[in-house]
Amino acid sequence: MKLFVLAAFVFFTTSSVVASSILVPMDDEGQQNHLKAYGITYWALAKSYKVNWLLNYRGGSFLLPDSEDIRKECQIRGVSFEVLTDGATASILEEISSPSQNMETVVLEKAPKIAVYTPKGKQPWDDAVTMVLTYAEIPYTEIYDEEVLSDQLVLYEWLHLHHEDFTGQYGKFFGNYRNTPWYIQQKLEAEALAKKLGYAKVSEEKRAVAIKIRDYVIGGGFMFAMCSATDSFDIALSAENTDICEPMFDGDASEPNYQAKIDYSNTFAFKDYILEKQPMKYEFSDIDTTEEHGKGSFSMDVDYFTLMDFSAKWDPIPTMLCQNHTQIVKGFMGQTTAFAANKIKSNVLVMAECKINGEARYIHGQKGKGMFTYYGGHDPEDYQHRVGEDPTVLELHPNSPGYRLILNNVLFPAARKKKLKT
Repeated sequence: MKLFVLAAFVFFTTSSVVASSILVPMDDEGQQNHLKAYGITYWALAKSYKVNWLLNYRGGSFLLPDSEDIRKECQIRGVSFEVLTDGATASILEEISSPSQNMETVVLEKAPKIAVYTPKGKQPWDDAVTMVLTYAEIPYTEIYDEEVLSDQLVLYEWLHLHHEDFTGQYGKFFGNYRNTPWYIQQKLEAEALAKKLGYAKVSEEKRAVAIKIRDYVIGGGFMFAMCSATDSFDIALSAENTDICEPMFDGDASEPNYQAKIDYSNTFAFKDYILEKQPMKYEFSDIDTTEEHGKGSFSMDVDYFTLMDFSAKWDPIPTMLCQNHTQIVKGFMGQTTAFAANKIKSNVLVMAECKINGEARYIHGQKGKGMFTYYGGHDPEDYQHRVGEDPTVLELHPNSPGYRLILNNVLFPAARKKKLKT
């Protein structure tokens, strides 16, 4: 009898090591709404459920414990899921752990607190990230210069920057929009805010904001930037002690020969770039390759970029950031569309490139204790978005691979980190 009890105890304790699970598949065939699947995962983390991210397994699937409320939440949000037996779960995890498989299991520990850097009165077309966070039902807090300069960034694990100009040149919209009411109003509001915060010029105030964000990343924060926030942020850091703004932007002349005073050692990602001095030109520097996309030889029909293939077991960080149900993603333009390969520092990892012209679309790096990701372009499902156009309706693009890359970054801070070896 004692032997029977002991055998039963061993059976039940070992069989409960891997409990029944819910698999949220992320491959092309298995998932009807990839974007909302990220929202389910974030929701589960916020409810203190244990979540495993199965890197390179069926498009980067999520493994959650089986519970009635998770099933109901998936059904409500229209997310495909599969209920697995103990044996099926064990089989999947065994396959992933095999040294012969380019797969890995990453534990997601908690839902990261998300801050989106955005001005008051932002229009829906201004920011693809806020659109996809809202669609995926992932909560976030909007912050702007006052919050950044008062050191509130420490409250958040993840910070997003999008269509922003940290150089104080109002997005270089002067040439086309200087007489439009919205441009005039935004310029007045920016000047009033700078004055309120104790700065004589918007360029000085924006530079101070960029420095605070830099310090946030160095201290361990994660920053994700898209479109013009990428290069304008680096340019602002490199011109920390130099006036690069012309009179129509800040009321006085730029410093003579300011290009020679640019300090590339201060930047996160870029080097050796030449600033665009023409105030009428809608461009910051030669980091961006938008002009190449405007030429007839490079059209929407051939504009695709390829995600790089990384070792899931040795390089889990870029592998996480590149999870998708396809390796080839259609391109999209923005004020900053992509990054010239020869302007990227050697310690920055290129995660996606367009092979036609050798540009990088998606890059990642480390700064101090923190990390950053730069993603070129404005809206993954609107090839050439114009000011004032209607926002993208994500209900029409629930499986967008371009938007998936954004949401990979949202979940990344939840992961138990392993050292990058690339």
